[in-house]
Amino acid sequence: MKRLSIMVSAVALTVGLASPAVADRDSKDFGQATTLGQATALGQATAFGQAKLTGFASLPAETFVPNSEPSGSAIGAGPFNGITGPFADQPVQGFSGAVNRHDGSYDVLSDNGYGNQANSADFLLRVHRVEPDTKTGRVKVLGGFNLSDPHRKVPFPLTRADRVLTGADFDVESIVRAYDGTYWLGDEFGPFLLHFSPTGKLLEAPIPLDGVRAPENPYLDGAQPTTGSSKGFEGMVRSVDGRHLYPLLEGTVNGDTPGDLCFSEFDLKSRDYTGKRFTYRLESPSNAIGDAIAVDRNRFLVIERDGGQGADARFKRIYLADTRDRNGDGAMDKTLVADLMNIANPKGLGGFGETFTFPFTTIEDVVLLDNRTLAVLNDNNFPFSSGRTPGKADNNEFITIRLAQSLKADKRALR
Repeated sequence: MKRLSIMVSAVALTVGLASPAVADRDSKDFGQATTLGQATALGQATAFGQAKLTGFASLPAETFVPNSEPSGSAIGAGPFNGITGPFADQPVQGFSGAVNRHDGSYDVLSDNGYGNQANSADFLLRVHRVEPDTKTGRVKVLGGFNLSDPHRKVPFPLTRADRVLTGADFDVESIVRAYDGTYWLGDEFGPFLLHFSPTGKLLEAPIPLDGVRAPENPYLDGAQPTTGSSKGFEGMVRSVDGRHLYPLLEGTVNGDTPGDLCFSEFDLKSRDYTGKRFTYRLESPSNAIGDAIAVDRNRFLVIERDGGQGADARFKRIYLADTRDRNGDGAMDKTLVADLMNIANPKGLGGFGETFTFPFTTIEDVVLLDNRTLAVLNDNNFPFSSGRTPGKADNNEFITIRLAQSLKADKRALR
């Protein structure tokens, strides 16, 4: 057994933030020909320039919640990337959403467990609290809380009689904290919006999206699903004024143009969808999204990726998507702000070369730290992904990157 506070040695996590005067200047160093303002006016998918690595830390794949329950009994014989299940405890893994607590720590959401409904019934859905230490280069796992339904808000059967939620009940892939301190999570099995207390207790019944049902939806009753498996709410934006949520589907809804994904506006006051929608258009219909956050009332950051890992990883990017659709093509205007396969690393952070790559199958966390700094985390799909080193289970990596231009974000987006 391990102690509750897990200290993980990692290579130095050094975050160098520029002064405001430097942070807001144009990106002349990268030979940028088109400014952000020009790109927005034209509705073009242009680029900021090369982002720079400013921090790196790594949480080992085999990190577990101390004194927790056994897990992984249904993952198969293995070994998987040198790791054999089942496990005596619950793994601290699969970060599919992150919230900045503004005290040096982050709430990070583990997804449904081991990849699907059938093999994740003994994986307890959980929000972990982690703290990367920029001085020592260590990461502390400070604790966290399991998700549960003690007030019986879920109207369909759950896996456990004690109503602790598992990866067979929901596939939670996105998390935001409302201004009242409660959490809203996006699920893929419904897809549903899930509202939790600050300690992880479900506060109201799962909220569906009309016309959208995944194959795992408990209300299908023989009907055909309208989107694919694992294609529900992958990202979710909290508006800067705190009034609305914008959950983003990972898959195209039947009848829509392939590669067109839907942001749907949800009103937190009325507890209903408003009917307003925005279309995020993938660069390729075979791509997927990983996360989304607000920059201001009109602009969202979106992770878009291919399904490759390691040497097969080609497309791992962060776009600035603008709801105003200035070119009138029916989709959000896109500006490339960071190519995660081509990050400058002049200081050789993490022991890597001058060019740093983030070659993971799933990259599912982006946090806005200031106008030019983002934190980005991967989902390591424990123990199945091996994007960093072939044959070795991926760690949960935490990086910070400095953008080549300022986002000029609404200050409320940093809250």
